[in-house]
Amino acid sequence: MSKNAKVTKTNAMRALDAQNIAYTHTAYPCNGFMDGLSVAQAVSKNPETVFKTLVTVAASRQNYVFVIPVAAELDLKKAAASVGEKSIAMLPAKDITATTGYVKGGCSPVGMKKQFPTVINTSAQSLSEITVSAGKLGLQITLAPQDLAQICAAKFALLTV
Repeated sequence: MSKNAKVTKTNAMRALDAQNIAYTHTAYPCNGFMDGLSVAQAVSKNPETVFKTLVTVAASRQNYVFVIPVAAELDLKKAAASVGEKSIAMLPAKDITATTGYVKGGCSPVGMKKQFPTVINTSAQSLSEITVSAGKLGLQITLAPQDLAQICAAKFALLTV
């Protein structure tokens, strides 16, 4: 499904291929963690269309995934309300790889070790496509937000401050 050649497929890309979901991928130079705005610039995309994947843990110990624009900040109260929890907190960085199978800065909402309940910010619904991590530093995937919601069994909610 991807149009660029000679990139090692990630779990996210393989999952999209298996479901015949159309996407493109973009590689960019990366020497470690980069903030989302820098990634948007590196892939020449409007920051409003580039989304970051945030993994959280609730007081119930359930993990949740939230996908929001890179320039936005997650509103923890809105996020908790969107999944019916009293409170949630960001998953500690040291736990990201063990929990998701991905590294900080390369965490995709698609293809995690376990599929966690996922919520995408409502701003994605007005876009024809969004860009998220492909599951590795230096690689992004672009796809329709409805396709992302479908493969992640995600819902949409207002999540940002």
